[in-house]
Amino acid sequence: MNKESLSKLWLHEETIAHIHGWDFSHIEGRYEAEHDLPWNYEKIVRYYLQPEMKLLDMDTGGGEFLLSLNHPYQNLSATENYPPNVELCKRILSPLGIHFQQADARKALPFDDQSFDIIINRHGSFNPNEIRRVLKPHGIFITEQVGAENDRELVELLLNDIPALPFPKQYLKIAQSTFENADFSTIKACEAFRPIRFWDVSALIWFAHIIEWEFPGFNVKDCLGNLYHAQSILEQHGVIEGQIHRFLLVTKKC
Repeated sequence: MNKESLSKLWLHEETIAHIHGWDFSHIEGRYEAEHDLPWNYEKIVRYYLQPEMKLLDMDTGGGEFLLSLNHPYQNLSATENYPPNVELCKRILSPLGIHFQQADARKALPFDDQSFDIIINRHGSFNPNEIRRVLKPHGIFITEQVGAENDRELVELLLNDIPALPFPKQYLKIAQSTFENADFSTIKACEAFRPIRFWDVSALIWFAHIIEWEFPGFNVKDCLGNLYHAQSILEQHGVIEGQIHRFLLVTKKC
């Protein structure tokens, strides 16, 4: 495919880049990530979760993971603050009897003190003091987080001006220390760097638009030279590869 055809294809991909909830099915089969983390978030949540427990899922996206747990709906609550996902949650979660609230997870949570046995948070914001307030005594908080250095090789590949780390404090030791200072005890703490692979530049373009906070200012027109370079890497090596940064923290309210 010549450069003109590629640019037209990429511009089209740019126009359709959007997401519902946290659904990456549009690029399924064209990229791979998170398949070899040294932990399984779902298994860890299920290990601690019992049917009678009250559970809060913070920054739930569209509630996809929450619903996959098959936990009694009357024992579920969720928060989300991204407007398109808020509407999705109101449409999907609330009619099921799940207690959904729009909320900024970094600020005060709209729940009473000691409301939950377990709080989960995957790739969302959090406030340790608020988590402590709404957890019952000896309650569990489980979070998998995107680390500070996530996708940096891809950022450097696509952007002309390399931005600073968007979340420079996103390291396991910092999060663990913050929770321990808020009177939590650490049960499990893991950090990992693993490959992320793309077999299609169009998929990488879609991804960069969706993860806009990591790729600020990215657009096909201004970054076309970099995209041609990415295409040449793909043609030479069969894959475009970067690195994800993740950490897992399981803590218990003392």
